[in-house]
Amino acid sequence: MGGARLRIWSGSGRRQMRNFALQVLLGRWFTVFASLLIMAVSGATYMFGLYSADIKSSLGYDQTTLNLLGFFKDLGANVGVLSGLINEITPPWVVLFIGGVMNFFGYFMIWLSVTQRIAKPKVPAMCLYICLGANSQTYANTGALIPSVKNFPEYRGNVLGLLKGFVGLSGAILTQLYHAFYGDDSKDFILLIAWLPTAVSFLLLRIVRVVEVDQRSKSNDLKIFYHLLYISLGLACFLMILIIIQNELVFTRIQYLGCALILLVLLFLPLAVVITEEFSIKKRKLQALNVTSWLSDPSPAELPSSRPPHLPTAVVAVANPSSCFENVFRPPERGEDYTILQAIFSIDMLILFVATICGTGGTLTAIDNLGQIGSSLGYSTHSISTFTSLVSIWGFLGRAFSGYASEFLWTKYNFSRPLFLTLVLLLSCIGHLLIAFGVPTSLYFASVIIGFCFGAQWPLIFAIVSELFGLKYYATLYSISGIASPVGTYIFSVKVAGYLYDEEARRQMAAIGLRRVAGDLACKGVQCYRLAFLIISAATVFGCIVSFILVLRTWEFYKGDIYKKFREETKEAE
Repeated sequence: MGGARLRIWSGSGRRQMRNFALQVLLGRWFTVFASLLIMAVSGATYMFGLYSADIKSSLGYDQTTLNLLGFFKDLGANVGVLSGLINEITPPWVVLFIGGVMNFFGYFMIWLSVTQRIAKPKVPAMCLYICLGANSQTYANTGALIPSVKNFPEYRGNVLGLLKGFVGLSGAILTQLYHAFYGDDSKDFILLIAWLPTAVSFLLLRIVRVVEVDQRSKSNDLKIFYHLLYISLGLACFLMILIIIQNELVFTRIQYLGCALILLVLLFLPLAVVITEEFSIKKRKLQALNVTSWLSDPSPAELPSSRPPHLPTAVVAVANPSSCFENVFRPPERGEDYTILQAIFSIDMLILFVATICGTGGTLTAIDNLGQIGSSLGYSTHSISTFTSLVSIWGFLGRAFSGYASEFLWTKYNFSRPLFLTLVLLLSCIGHLLIAFGVPTSLYFASVIIGFCFGAQWPLIFAIVSELFGLKYYATLYSISGIASPVGTYIFSVKVAGYLYDEEARRQMAAIGLRRVAGDLACKGVQCYRLAFLIISAATVFGCIVSFILVLRTWEFYKGDIYKKFREETKEAE
């Protein structure tokens, strides 16, 4: 008898454990965790400064050609219109799969080229490889981030800050894993970013999706987001301390492996928060079932109406269909769902586009040229690697801070998100001026400021797009708004910084009577980038002015309750 009872209990316990495991795997929070892991290895485009010198020396490029590669990298990393359109008609796993294939092919071909395992490719071919590899980041962002925003529409600032923060932190994460796997050969870093992001995306691509929300699971959402933020801040602090120590000491391979193990533990720590929250959700559901079992069924008169609250409007819309082209210049009110064309031709989108060109274009130029800036100012290779990691960590802090802080300030004080963006652009001017004047040791501070400001801009831009133009076509509009970044990079990096650098290098070589050898065009001194970053500083100030126009245009909108309809839907569902 006791054995039979034990078998029944054992079978019931296994069934409950299996049901709970399914609840965790299929829940919204595990989708967030999977998205965090995908984002944590998707920031290879921000590490261009770590391996750009290998491309330049192995293939004999001058700075203008290297900056052209940097432009195509940024073009691929930010032009995600195709991934957005694919996301509109397919589930997220299709987007993640395509992105994984593109990532491996692009970076693997670059690795083969740099290590001379294949014949030296033409410059257009290298531009294509790096564009494809970088473009995979838009597929990872679209496939992982968009479902999370739609799963938590009332906390989109927190979602964007957290997930985009891990993209910024991924540079430092990938650097530590690269040292653990391959040692100090920076060419092998290209191989790492070819296979690791692809493997992670393939492993998790069926987990990430839009989840139907049970209203009983929403009571602790903000609290959980703050728990995830605290863990991510702990991870960032660990990486910061590790980078400082590694800058002073020489680590052995075993020490790098130990650091990588601790890093992986911290990276998987959010899973404990996810499991704890899903257990709380299960308890709340059981309590609700126990309470309702004591209540009698309501009479038909007491049941809520199943008719949608806005049915008359919907009927009118169906009865009077109109072409999307007829309504291009007659958009709905801010916060409602714009069509793609209505958003593209909106004055608000144009203003945001120009501000993004000036802001992200300038900061990304500084990040892409960080290796050459450090070399021209006489910093060691080890210090330049430190700068690159600092940019990654402060990029994470900028993303997390702007996402969470802007959400908090708007909730408490109706502080406009475009005004937050304007202040971030103003702060980035300080970083550009530090590079322009080349004050001793100033590159440390410049890398911190520029990394922070570059990271802080993205959650703000993407949140503003979602708030002004709605979530219906957010995957595409999110991708369209990112096009401004490569436009700015082409202007400031290729046409300004790269051109002026090469001109100054030629002048220096002519002054000492040397002729240029292929791949040997190098510039030394603060004057290499001074004029370029003075121009970038002036352009960023112009971006601040343009952004402030958007502040004035949306002032009344942000004074209202922009998430009102989501709260009403929650109440109706309850």
